[in-house]
Amino acid sequence: MSGSVPRTGGPSPLPVYLTSAVLARTADEGARVALVMLAAQRAHSTTLGGALVAALMIPHVAAAPVVGVLADAVRRRRLFHGGAVALYGAALVALAFLVGTVDDGVALTLAVAAGCVAPLLTGGLTGLLADLLSKERLTRAFSADAVSYNLAGICGPAVAAALGTAVGAGAALAVLGAGAMSGGLLLFSLRLRPRAPGHAGPPGHAGPGRLRAADLARGAVELVRNSPLRSVTWGSSMAQLGVGALPVVSVLLAAEYHAPWATGGLMTAFAAGALAGSLSYAYHPVGRHHPERVVLWALPATGVPLALVPWAGDAVVAAALFAMAGFCTGPLFSALLAGRERYAPPGARTQIFTLGAGLKSTFAAAGAGAAGALSGLGAVPLMLGTAVCQVAAGALALVLLTGRQTGPAGRGAGPAENSPQPVPSARDTRAREPRRR
Repeated sequence: MSGSVPRTGGPSPLPVYLTSAVLARTADEGARVALVMLAAQRAHSTTLGGALVAALMIPHVAAAPVVGVLADAVRRRRLFHGGAVALYGAALVALAFLVGTVDDGVALTLAVAAGCVAPLLTGGLTGLLADLLSKERLTRAFSADAVSYNLAGICGPAVAAALGTAVGAGAALAVLGAGAMSGGLLLFSLRLRPRAPGHAGPPGHAGPGRLRAADLARGAVELVRNSPLRSVTWGSSMAQLGVGALPVVSVLLAAEYHAPWATGGLMTAFAAGALAGSLSYAYHPVGRHHPERVVLWALPATGVPLALVPWAGDAVVAAALFAMAGFCTGPLFSALLAGRERYAPPGARTQIFTLGAGLKSTFAAAGAGAAGALSGLGAVPLMLGTAVCQVAAGALALVLLTGRQTGPAGRGAGPAENSPQPVPSARDTRAREPRRR
């Protein structure tokens, strides 16, 4: 048991949660742009800017298992999560003053420390929803949470670029950091009951402060053994190979169309479509009882508009197709979050959320790197490759869903929903019948 009972009466905690999530995630998205601008403006080094972004991003993956286990075991989650988000914001504010004024090693170390906290801003926060809301309200809550990611993806880089140009990148990074700190303080107001004193995390956990290798690996094991969970996780992660390549493809398409606005405009259209898709799914959550099925159809549906882009012939038509593809990712992401919650064991729920977010970031980064290395092929092959990734991801998700279930079912999903029940043999039936004398 998590030690927390979701609220069923009184004002909804969702507005406070979403405000905090938007502030924290906007800071996380915008910091990547602001750090590069700051290094260029103050230290005259784009190399340092890239190193700072890498230092901030790499721990998103490396630290995810550890912070996930801690979040699943800690008693006072308001203090833990609120303090973590506030510390992340404070680190950004400190970097705003330190980059270019102190030794680069100090700034990089601080960026790494901030990155270790970052998984709690994404999957870590999402993992709190089940303890804040009743089960009946979770599907729409996950759609609203997906909207917070979409808004952050749009607003973070825009705020960083606008403020960085107008008043300087240092001020932009400080504003973003202050926003994250405010988000952390808001989390302190959420009514999350402390876990019971005897709570020690997942079954078999060594106890507070004594993490074992098995504790750190439990979430990863679930992502392999639990068929619905592995389906939505690995399918959506593979799709990120294509999504991560889209910024590179957008640059190539803008040059091909002789439309400079399309360099950022195509990705803005994709993000706006994703926002509209998330809002639409929040209003009418089709297939909410089987989120893994939503993932199955949303993945190839995302690939279809992308496959048509090479024949668009115009940047405006291409932007419309990008928006259509983005619209399909709205239900996809909402269902992914709902699937993690539905099928993750309670004792490893936050770890699975943080691991899943880290995997998506890793695959997206790999896709961006591959697209950059293959950019010489031109826009059309890369665009078709991104579309193929979505269809292949849907096929992978289907294979993993229909594969053998080797682990226990997750929370909230009964055996009838997760795996077929064995039909008793005649021998078993006879064994259960009372012996006649």
